[in-house]
Amino acid sequence: MGNLFGRKRRSRVTEQDKAVLQQRDKLKQYQKRINVNLERERTLARHLLKEGKKEKAMLLLKKKRYQEQLLDKTENQISNLERMVQDIEFTQIEMKVIEGLKVGNECLNKMHQVMSIEEVERIIGETQDAVEYQRQIDELLAGSLTEEDEDAILEELNAITQEQMELPEVPSEPLPEKIPGRLPL
Repeated sequence: MGNLFGRKRRSRVTEQDKAVLQQRDKLKQYQKRINVNLERERTLARHLLKEGKKEKAMLLLKKKRYQEQLLDKTENQISNLERMVQDIEFTQIEMKVIEGLKVGNECLNKMHQVMSIEEVERIIGETQDAVEYQRQIDELLAGSLTEEDEDAILEELNAITQEQMELPEVPSEPLPEKIPGRLPL
């Protein structure tokens, strides 16, 4: 079922990764072998000491010590391999980033070829002219007038108010104090 519809899956593990992983696995197997040998020699050294063969036990412990040093070297090699794998992965990521930057830079250059600074300035100028024209239209529609127009309108308003404000004449005779049949206010 792995190849459903006949499409092959492409492995993300490269030949380089396989080689590094194989080396790491070989080192780990070697490590296990040394650990088994160390345990066996430790047991053998105890057995030799019980039998009174101190020199052979001492020689075996020297061999054990040498193998422990080999084990430490193996640990360092495994660490170096893992660090190298991490460095390779990071370098691959960096390469992808650089490739992305290249593509982005190419796109920007193409856009710059299409749009020059003069073209942008012309578009901005046309936009500002259009905005100013629209503002003038809005002012006319909203009834915005100049100061002279405002002054003329105020004068005309005052003249109209004066015409309407003409009141009837007030009698000059004094009013009677009491009118018979009415109550005082």
